Amino acid sequence: MSSADQEVYPIGQWIGMLADERPDDPALIFAPHQGEDRTYSWRVLDRWSNQLARLLQEHGVGEGDRVVLGLPNSPEMVILLPAVWKLGAQPVPIRGALPPHEYNALLEITEPAAIVADWTEVAMVAPLLSANALQRSSKLGDGPLPTRVADPMLAIGTGGSTGRPKLIEHAGTVVGGPRLTLQPIRRTLLESSNWQLVQLVCGPLYHIAPLMNCLQAFIEGSTTVLMERFDAARSLDLIEQYRPRMVIVVPTMMQRMLQIPDIADRDLSSLELLFHTGAPCPPVVKQGWIDLIGAERVVERYGGSEGIGGSFIRGDEWLEHPSSVGKPVGCDLRIIDDHGNDLPVGEVGLIYTRPFRGHPAASETRYIGADQLPTTDDGFMTLGDLGWLDEDGYLYIADRRTDMIVTGGANVYPAEVEAILSQAGGVADVVVVGVPDGEWGRRVHAIVQPLDHANPPTESELDALCREHLAAYKVPKTYEYLPRLPRNAAGKIRRSALVEERSIR
Repeated sequence: MSSADQEVYPIGQWIGMLADERPDDPALIFAPHQGEDRTYSWRVLDRWSNQLARLLQEHGVGEGDRVVLGLPNSPEMVILLPAVWKLGAQPVPIRGALPPHEYNALLEITEPAAIVADWTEVAMVAPLLSANALQRSSKLGDGPLPTRVADPMLAIGTGGSTGRPKLIEHAGTVVGGPRLTLQPIRRTLLESSNWQLVQLVCGPLYHIAPLMNCLQAFIEGSTTVLMERFDAARSLDLIEQYRPRMVIVVPTMMQRMLQIPDIADRDLSSLELLFHTGAPCPPVVKQGWIDLIGAERVVERYGGSEGIGGSFIRGDEWLEHPSSVGKPVGCDLRIIDDHGNDLPVGEVGLIYTRPFRGHPAASETRYIGADQLPTTDDGFMTLGDLGWLDEDGYLYIADRRTDMIVTGGANVYPAEVEAILSQAGGVADVVVVGVPDGEWGRRVHAIVQPLDHANPPTESELDALCREHLAAYKVPKTYEYLPRLPRNAAGKIRRSALVEERSIR
């Protein structure tokens, strides 16, 4: 392939080339929650995706169509992605475990040509294929299909933190090639030795980070070890067994792995990169992983599913700039106030980014079912996150504007309070929200998941810690304990639902 280093190919053609050149090399290792791991070669991935593409064709899917994929992590979910792309169609991964009113709302704005999910209360008229129905593809031809290019390449179905359903559609084509990759951090890692790597993906494929890293494995010819669902002890077993160079996690996963009693005795020496994203990382969790595997191996990415730019930071940089999410990569970044003015160093405002033209991580994005992102006249866009820059150009996240609590006329950023509470002994997880209050308008309310439910940290202990590090108006006025916070498999929590539940009590 060295003679074609600069060439790119539609993803279907590229996977077929990998199958021809390395037919028996592992493309996917699926680690179910129970039962034996299953390995799928590039030849199997290519031929099975051809069969699944023909099955979708029989149900009317063609070039330019959307196909909703509502399956849990599984070999079928992975191999359906190239199957859809080979038809020139657009996959739309959606969380399978949604209640009917939520997935039907997403289906209404998606208008798919077909749905692959184990749902029973689908309101719209479209072919519905269950996981079992996919088995019929084994009777179909597995040879190459005519070359098609999928554009737009992808849409992600999400309810976001607000619960309002929308699609985030990424324009552009899906292509592969010997030296093509999307994330600069992966290019650095891969070029440190050989091109292919083994990566462990712990999160669900309806979330952008696990999904895009699986896509990049298709592009690179790398091997993906995919967990059916995250289990902290099992993830450590997989690292020891398959020796991945890279693992993709969210902070909740990092925290639960650190809580495994024998983690210090586990062999994690293969890890060159623990890549985390998706949510703010509590400092104590970040420091725990730095102590465990080394600062330069812990890398955080800040950004959104929209792909409008973001930042990276290594652990050694983080030690010099605690709580920062790094410097912008592949984009320009500005901090802007409500009147459109650029703010000086240290002042909190809205984070606006603009991807560099032609940068491989950039993707033209649009919302379907929601208003488009606020955009300046010169093309900078914001996700609604608040933050500030230090004198060295490192970015710090204050919070999302929608999560900000206005209490007694003062602004409180939940992430700041959560970072302090997460350092308390006995706290496994915490979220801070603003709940209605007759005196304050909104009061700062902390919901705590204790490490030991029989012996949780007391409110007075938590209060004392907060008062030591926070201004008085930021200290929670009330506390609540739950056996487990309702985070989804991607580590995210719907704050609006928590607030609503506590508003009607």
